[in-house]
Parts: sequence; structure tokens; C-alpha cells
Amino acid sequence: MIVDTLIKIWSESGFSALTWQHLVMIAVACVLIYLAVVKKFEPMLLLPIAFGVLLANLPLAGLMSEPANGQPGGLLYYLYRGVKLGIYPSLIFMGIGAMTDFGPLIARPSSLLMGAGAQFGVAMAFVIAIALGFTPQEASSIGIIGGADGPTAIYLTTKLAPHLLPAIAIAAYSYMALIPLIQPPLMRALTTQKEREIKMTQLREVSKIEKICFPVAVSLFCILFLPSVAPLIGMLMLGNLFRESGVVERLSSTAQNALINIVTIFLGVTVGATAVADKFLRPETLKIIGLGLMAFMFSTVGGLLIGKLMCWLSGGKINPLIGSAGVSAVPMAARVSQVEGQKANPSNYLLMHAMGPNVAGVIGSAVAAGFLLAVFGK
Repeated sequence: MIVDTLIKIWSESGFSALTWQHLVMIAVACVLIYLAVVKKFEPMLLLPIAFGVLLANLPLAGLMSEPANGQPGGLLYYLYRGVKLGIYPSLIFMGIGAMTDFGPLIARPSSLLMGAGAQFGVAMAFVIAIALGFTPQEASSIGIIGGADGPTAIYLTTKLAPHLLPAIAIAAYSYMALIPLIQPPLMRALTTQKEREIKMTQLREVSKIEKICFPVAVSLFCILFLPSVAPLIGMLMLGNLFRESGVVERLSSTAQNALINIVTIFLGVTVGATAVADKFLRPETLKIIGLGLMAFMFSTVGGLLIGKLMCWLSGGKINPLIGSAGVSAVPMAARVSQVEGQKANPSNYLLMHAMGPNVAGVIGSAVAAGFLLAVFGK
């Protein structure tokens, strides 16, 4: 009797259903947890993603199970609806908008050109992905990794190629976390010592009315031009209007803190939970990770080249290093520009100048996603 009970418990336990694929994914989850906790690689999202990977690959737990035979689905199955319907990425954009100061971009509108140039990697990765046999929808989702904007990558992928979501989400956030390693060699290779030493003059002061009008104007133009981008741009600019209006401090504080933190947990865990062994352990995953790195590098190069062009057109008044910040990862990319500028010239202070292309990159990546969705959406 006791033996039969033990055998039954064993047969119904997850241990009896463990395969080598599950063990590999559990190891991947542990590596991601290590990178998040010890190396501090984008821990706010990498940690919940990693634990989501772990939970999804524990056999028989059923956290992502769909409803069947009158039985409810798993907990994460229902939470994942927010990803699938595009709710979580849009709410995160609201929080980003509430935390972002668009002042540097308003003070120097030409920063938009560097933000646009940094979308070069999106186009290059798209073309190469098509050449490797991916469909246009899959290639679009892979290319958007070059925008260095995790929520945008997740939003577009859920619309065009949801089966690629785990690989694309992990690649996007991993490369965002690796910006301090990926960008500096490219920045030094494409700029001269003289260019890196350029000191930029202080930006003009931006009035409150300009800051209030900016989110309204951007929403009108971008959404009328590309209606498919409305959820991302609309929420981004609503959050920024909360911040700049000065009359809804509680709403602004909630969007910057409680709301974005709660949504980040749900988004990270459920995106990670899509990385089940049979879908993740495929040759396509390695291709996506490689193409994502390529997209990221080309985006950095695109921003730098526009920065060099603007340096020449301005007669040497613009430091081209700030062009690399057009890759959207706010504010990490701007900090990298600052660090590299100070290495060349200790009295250099590029952070606020780099924030212009940086926040322009947020808008640019959302517009790029909206364009791809409009062209290749079903």
C-alpha cells in the first residue's frame, strides 16, 4: 500500500516528466537570474523574465495551460492576456513618458535625425532576416530589436510573430543591458579623438508651455500619420503630459512608480513563461539572437554616422558621440555617450545633449514598429 502510494506520488510529480530539454531551459533561467542579480544586467525586467522561464519549464505545473474540458487555465495564461492584447507594453510606455524629460529634444529638434538614424539597424536586420528565410512578419519582429526598446519589441512581436516572442524579448533586454559593452568599441572606431573631445554649449531653457504642447503635437502628427502606432505613442505622450502639466502629481507619481512596477512584473514573468523548451530550443533562436546583436550594432552605427554628419554641418559644434544615444535605451545609452566623452575630455559633459537623441529614439522605435505593423500586419 505504501509502495503503491509512493509510486503514484512519483508518477504524478514533475520529476517523472523531466526531460533534458526542461533541464536545459532551467539552466538558461539560472544563468539569466545570475546575470540579473550578480551582473545587474537590466534586473528590473531580466529577473522576472528569468523566473518566468523557470516556472514555465517545471513539468505538470500548468501555469501556462489553456482552459480545457471545463477546467480553468493556469495563472500565467490569464496574466499573459495583457501581453497578447498589447496592454502591458502600452502601460509601460505611459510610465516611461511620465519619467521622461523631452526638454533636450525640444531644445535641439535636430536630435530627431539621430534618433531616426539609429533605426538603421531595424532595416538592416529586416533585410538580412528575409535573406535567411524568415517571413516578413518574423523579420519585422527581429529587426525591431535594433530599436533597443523592449516594450516596443514585445508589442510588435505579439502582433506579427508571437511564436518568436521568448527569443526576441530575451535578446532585446539582454542587448539593452549590454550597451556599456557593445557601444564603446563602435563609438571609438567611428569617431576621431578630436571629435570625441568636442565640448557642446549649454542647451537653451525650454518653457513650460513648450513642454505641454509637445506631447499633444507629437500625438496628433504620429497617430494621424500611422494610426497603428496609437497605443504606444498615445500612452507615452499621455504619461509625459501628466508629468509636464503640473496639475496631476498623483497620476504622474502613480504612472512613474506603482503602475509601471506592477506591469513590469506581469510583463516579465509572462513573457519569460512563453519560453518553453519545445518552442525555444530551436536553430531559429540562435539566428534571432545573432540578428538581434547585428541590428543593435547597425543602429549604433547609424546614429553615430548621423552624428558625424551633424558635426560637419555645424562646423564642429556637435559631438558625434551623442548620436549613439539614438538607440532608445533611456537613459543608459545617454550615459555611455557621457562616459566616452569624458574619457576623451574630462571637462566634457554630454549627458543632457545625449538625452535629446535618446528620447528621440523612443519615438523613432515606436514609429518604426507602427510602420512595420501597418505594412505587414494581418
